Amino acid sequence: MQFSETEITHLTRAWVAISLAFAILLSGGNMFSAQFTIMLIISGVTVGLGFLLHEMGHKYVAQKYNCFAEFRADNKMLLLAIGMSFFGFIFAAPGAVMIQGYVNRERNGKISIAGPLVNIVLAAIFLILLIANIFPLLTGYGAIINSWLAAFNMIPLGNIDGKKILNWNKTAYFTTAGAAVLLLVISHRMFSF
Repeated sequence: MQFSETEITHLTRAWVAISLAFAILLSGGNMFSAQFTIMLIISGVTVGLGFLLHEMGHKYVAQKYNCFAEFRADNKMLLLAIGMSFFGFIFAAPGAVMIQGYVNRERNGKISIAGPLVNIVLAAIFLILLIANIFPLLTGYGAIINSWLAAFNMIPLGNIDGKKILNWNKTAYFTTAGAAVLLLVISHRMFSF
């Protein structure tokens, strides 16, 4: 994969903003506590990594189809996510991979499913590590957040991945959505905030 300086700047900005928003949320809005510092590290690894690899999944598949693909952050949505985190909830739409080239329904579905599949794999890895009692706070959050990211992105509305996947292949849609929800349920039963 190739990255421009602009894309690296946008990815970094989004990673920092999303990590900050979740750290604020998970520390109860107290940015001057030890809890905040711990949650910032955990958010950077779990949410940040989940976001980054999700977008890279889209980019990788798009480039396999010889399309131009670069991530662009949505600064307004990043600021909204940070602002909302002080009120106890987050709606995170940090940006998207912009794609140029020939993309039909099948290609669009395959490009779209790559992101949620990355989050499903990450959730499963974090869940296995949680079961093995390896860094339980980090791996518990990682399992829940990545399964939640996968499930959220499978909602078949608007420009979210789920709608493009459902339009392409119903079996792929329901299998992926089912795996995401199952991992979310298991993760919540094994670890709670």
